[in-house]
Order: sequence, then structure tokens, then C-alpha cells
Amino acid sequence: MIDKWEKWARVRMRFVALLFVGFFIAATGRAFYLQVVDNDKLVKIAEKQHQKSILLTPSRGGIYDRNNAPFAVSIEMDSCYAETRNMESIPEAATQLAPALGCSREELEAKLKAAKNFVWLARRMPPEQATKVKALELEGVGFVKESRRFYPNSQVAAHVIGFTGLDPSGLEGVEKKYDNIILGNTGYLVTERDALGRDIALKKGSEGKAGSKGSNVVLTLDKNIQYIAEKELTKTIEKNGAKAGIAIVMEPDTGRVLAMANYPSFNPNNAKELTPGAIRNRAIADSFEPGSTFKIFLVAAALEAGVIRPGDSFNCENGSCNMYGRTIHDTHKYGALTVPQVLKYSSNIGAAKIGQRLGSQRLFTALTGFGFGERSSIDLPGEVSGMLRPQEKWYGIDLATISFGQGVTATALQLTAAVCAVANGGNLMKPYLVDRIVDDEGVVLQQFGPQMKRRVISPETAKTVAHMLEGVVAEGGTGTGAAVDGYRVAGKTGTAQKVEGRSYSASKRIGSFIGFVPVEKPRLAIMVMVDEPTANVYGGVVAAPAFSAIAQQTLCYLNVPPDKSIKKKPSPAPEKVTPQTEQAVVEGVTVEGADAGAMPNFRGMSMRQVLRVMEQRGLNVKLQGSGRAVEQNPPPGARITTQDQVWVRFVPSA
Repeated sequence: MIDKWEKWARVRMRFVALLFVGFFIAATGRAFYLQVVDNDKLVKIAEKQHQKSILLTPSRGGIYDRNNAPFAVSIEMDSCYAETRNMESIPEAATQLAPALGCSREELEAKLKAAKNFVWLARRMPPEQATKVKALELEGVGFVKESRRFYPNSQVAAHVIGFTGLDPSGLEGVEKKYDNIILGNTGYLVTERDALGRDIALKKGSEGKAGSKGSNVVLTLDKNIQYIAEKELTKTIEKNGAKAGIAIVMEPDTGRVLAMANYPSFNPNNAKELTPGAIRNRAIADSFEPGSTFKIFLVAAALEAGVIRPGDSFNCENGSCNMYGRTIHDTHKYGALTVPQVLKYSSNIGAAKIGQRLGSQRLFTALTGFGFGERSSIDLPGEVSGMLRPQEKWYGIDLATISFGQGVTATALQLTAAVCAVANGGNLMKPYLVDRIVDDEGVVLQQFGPQMKRRVISPETAKTVAHMLEGVVAEGGTGTGAAVDGYRVAGKTGTAQKVEGRSYSASKRIGSFIGFVPVEKPRLAIMVMVDEPTANVYGGVVAAPAFSAIAQQTLCYLNVPPDKSIKKKPSPAPEKVTPQTEQAVVEGVTVEGADAGAMPNFRGMSMRQVLRVMEQRGLNVKLQGSGRAVEQNPPPGARITTQDQVWVRFVPSA
């Protein structure tokens, strides 16, 4: 009996031992799973329960012109926060902080008392304000670096660059189009929380994670050419009492946009004060009836189709012609005009008769080939396509009116791209604004380049049209104001009535001029549009002089040599350089002609000051770099002769 009891006791002991071993193995396995296999997941869950992340403003990459001059940069600024649990006395802290933060003590005290623990006092503070707060050395008040968007050139290229919100996501222009590339990764601060989820303090040993900067965008724009275009456009608008205006400068062979100016402009540093009308990029977002500038593409299409020859003559019927029950008028009374004369004198009747010979189907096909009726796909948001009705919806008088630019609308960019096709020998190029995307080390991440959409006319047709357009700028033409001293210019004036409701306005006009220079090897295609001028309405009077001024200064800046076969107009004797003039001086120049006087002292001047002096004195200076002038050749005071190479070098300000 005893043996039986002992045997049963041993069985029970072994069972209990096995039970303990089983529990031990299970506990060990569970511990291994929790601490090793599932460790990362549980740590994250624990951190979520005991930590809180406070997002910081991400830093954006820069936007630069083609010479790496900055258009938009992100600068680090102090953001100030408070941990109220670490403050000895909230009322006393509010009393000291309120004057430095520029708010009332009562408002600040209420804000601090309402906070669980962490609260922002001010984001991206001005340096002088941050210095005042830091000098107080208050317990519980800390600082962290956040980035703020800054536009160092204020209004220059504002419609192209755009601006950002407080997030700071891009809201307009390149900032919006390339937001996912420019915007960096968000950083954060980490605070600890108690069991009830209340903020305790910043996590010790770490201030979280700093955000990474986005990529940089390098544009095709040239800051100096952009400034020239904006300056001359503003001068033209104000002189003619106009409502608005556009100026575009483009390379015909590549489609690179060198300048895109809009009037009125805005300062992207004051984005809160902007209105939708002020920030609209009219160059791509507004379409208008092009008027007589459209005759360029009519004649090109008719020559390409072989339905006309340059020597063909058209009866312009003394300025009044009846077609399809409607009367078409010319500004002046003309009889028989050849094709070049139709362009030179801008005859609507002559254009309508060329259109009749071409036919609606061929004209429509040619216009769509030049890019009208479709977006150019430029790398900016907000572009419209203009309006070119399908050919089957053209009725009666439509063929005639579209031939001279009525009943169709286009953007300034479409017109510029189309005239580039005439300038470069017949290729329609895609306009583009972004040249490359680079990182902070300058490594190219993505490169963009010229893209040909299609060939629209033959090189022979393009050359013929270009020579015809020279007559527009020659003596007796409608665009003599667009002439550029020392260079051959081809272009066309345009004056169009504005549409109001379902009819044309009796008084409101759009004056424009579009062309390219030099004729033989075009470097620039320039479009100038003046909206509702009041002093004079004709494109040859209001827009052509702005074309000339932009072209003259830009050609000098690019150091494009003038055509020596063209006789220059006699220039006035050089003015004596005074100390006041020297302070407003310019950058380098290649001067042609006789003695050009004494070399100004450019040192310490900005490019704008140099360009002003260049304009005042008719100098042709080669500019190098950006920032302030530090070196020049010849030296100040030296006599400048016709063969001297004149240049000014700039470096960024410290």
C-alpha cells in the first residue's frame, strides 16, 4: 500500500515538474517573441502612447536663373515655443514675453494657460524679435530652426516663380508646378506625454529630426533680360495709360524662355495681400484676338501651299470691300498691293483675299500646325488653349476675318512660339522654362532640353516670310518704331478690338508687336502686348518701341555683334561723366563707333544700376556673374575706343 502511495506521489511530482517546465518554455517563447520578433512594432506603439511629434516646416530647394542667380531661397529662422510645466510663473513669463512678441499680456497669458504643456509662441520670427526673446532667458521657452521662403528680387519674374503658402506648399508658378521636387521632407519635434496623454516635456537627449531640403530648380530665364523686359513694359504701360501688358523674350532655335513679364506685377514676399487678378500670369492665362499679327501665319501658309507668290498683286479696293454681305475696311485706302505690301501696310482686305485663295481647310490645318487652338505644354500651371473653332464651324465671313486675326484667340506665348517657327526655319519648338533640376552639391538630377514638336513650313518659305516682315519695320511700314539700331529686324504690328459681351468695343483695343532679331541668324523672338492703351491704340505706336528697347538692350547684354553693313544712326556726343552719373553706372560693353568717352566706375554697383547707365549712354556692355560689380575692363576713367572689349564682372554680396 505504501509502495502504491509512493508511486502515485512520484507521478504527481513529475507531472507538476513537467507543468512548470511547460509554463517556463511558454513564458520564455512569449518573451522572446515580444522582445525580439515583435520588438519594433511594440516600441512604435509605446512611443505613440508616450510621445507626440510636432511637425516642423519643411525646407524648400532654391529656384535660380540660368546663371545661378537666386529667384527663390529658403532661409532658416527661429521659431519659439513654450513648455508651460517648466515655467515658474506663467503670469510673470507673459508679462516679459508680450512686449518682445508684439502682443498683449492678457492674450499671451490666456494662451499659455490653455496649453496642456507645449505651445508655439511665434513661428519663423524676424531675427531682431528672436534676439529680444532669447535675451529674456526664461525657463520653459525654447527655439527651433524652421525655414521661410524668401524672394530676393521682389517683383522680378514674380508671375513665373509664383509663391508658397505657410505649409509651405507651392501655390502659383514654378513653385506650384514643381512642388513635389522643390519641397523637402518634414522634420519634427518629439514631446513626452503622461498616462493621460498630456504633454510633459521635450524628449530628453533629442529635439526630434531635422527636415531634409528639396531639390533646386534652374530656369531658362535670365534675371537681367527679365529685368529689362519688365522695365520697358512698365514704361510703355505707364506712358500709354494702359490697363495691362505682356512681354516675352524667347530663343527661336530652342524654345527657351529668357523673359516673361507681366504688368501689373506683385511682390511674392507679401503673398497675404495678393488678389487673384494680381497673380494671374497673363502671358499664358489670357487669350485675346491677335489682330494683324496673324497675317504672318496666313502668308506663310499660303506660300507653303503654293497658292501665292511674293510678286502676286491683290486689289485692296480703296480701303473698302464687301465680302459675304459684310464690309471689310483698311485703315488707309490702297489699290493693288503685292504680298509683301499687304504685310507692310497691314491690309485687312489683302489678307482676306489671300485667305480666300488659300481656303478654309488649308488655313485651319496651317494654324493648328503653328500651335493655335492647343496648349503649348509649357511647364507652368494655368495655361489656356485659346480658341480656334473647327473648320466645319466656319461660316460665311469667318475665313476672311480669321485671315486678319479676328474670330480667333491666342495667348501671347502661343504667338511667340509660332513666330519662332518662322524665325528658325520652320520648326515649331516647345516653349520651356526649366533647364535642369540639381541637388545641393550641384549634381544634375534631371536635364531638360529643346523639343521640336513638328515642322510647319519649309526653310525656303520661312526665309521668304522673314524678308517680307523686314518691310514692316522699314520706312513706310506700320512697325518702324521696332527698328533696332545696327540690326535687321523682322516683325508685325497688331491692333485688335476687344470683345465685350457679343460685340466689339468701340473704344477698347489691344496693341501688339511681335518679331525677331537679327533676321539672318535670329537670337531673340520678342512679343509685346499692350492692353487698352488710351494715349494711342495702334500696335506700331504703343508696342513696337518697347520691342525695340528690349531688343537693343538684350542684344548688347548678350554681346551679339551688330550687322556692320547697316549704317548706324548718328549718335549724340558722349556726355561728360560726373560723380553722380558714376554712382548710377553699368556693367561691361563692346562699343562700336568713334571715341565713346571715359569708362565709368562700375565697382560696387548692381546690375540694374549698370543697365540704367548703359541705356542712358547707349553702351554695349558684356556682363559676367551676378551681385555687385567688383572688376571691370577698361579701368575707370580710361578712354573707350571702337575696338575696346568692355566688360564688368559681378560677385554675390557677402
